[in-house]
Amino acid sequence: MNEQQPTPVLVLNGPNLARLGSREPDKYGSLDFAHLRVFCTDRARALGLRAETRVTDDEAELIAWLGEAVDGHHPVVLNPAAFTHYSYSVRDAAAQVTGAGLPLVEVHLTNPTSREEFRHRSVISGVATGTIAGFGFHSYGLALAAIAERLGTGVE
Repeated sequence: MNEQQPTPVLVLNGPNLARLGSREPDKYGSLDFAHLRVFCTDRARALGLRAETRVTDDEAELIAWLGEAVDGHHPVVLNPAAFTHYSYSVRDAAAQVTGAGLPLVEVHLTNPTSREEFRHRSVISGVATGTIAGFGFHSYGLALAAIAERLGTGVE
């Protein structure tokens, strides 16, 4: 019997997200990045996907990972963190993902528009397939469900 392998999804995270659990727990919660990785792995598996969850504080590394998604034909869940508001290079790399016909869902743990004024603008959202914000870790689960739906992998 030849079982089909789950579709890999890159779950990419930008600056300061490695500090989850200790960084502003009143905003981001008390669970750390390891918990987020497990959450994404479990949720993806339930949706017939395979999550590869990564984090970096390096803009160039994030851009390289988006290029890897294009080259490997991998959908993306992207929390660009602070890069959301000003990184046109991350925006251009994200545009390559959607330009290749791959889903890219922008996620945020908090709702940026309910926070400081400088967080209200996303340079990423205009090229993303969609944006999910304000649901903590569940923002990632909703993004993975949207990708599964888009790919037709089935739902739990």
